[in-house]
Amino acid sequence: MKYEDEVKGKGKQVKGAVKEKLGKLTGDRNLEDSGAADRTEGRVQQGLGKTKRKVGDAVADLGERIAR
Repeated sequence: MKYEDEVKGKGKQVKGAVKEKLGKLTGDRNLEDSGAADRTEGRVQQGLGKTKRKVGDAVADLGERIAR
């Protein structure tokens, strides 16, 4: 799927935000830190997915131009 990493990354960000808020509410510092780490990992995964998609689109566009 073209947007798989972007979608998975966004999902990790949401999961991390929920864990982080739950950790703050319950005073569980480990859960809060785990949530923050998940959010960061999700942002990185989403960014890499976006980069891979843009590079793939550029390569496909170049291939089309060469084929003409």
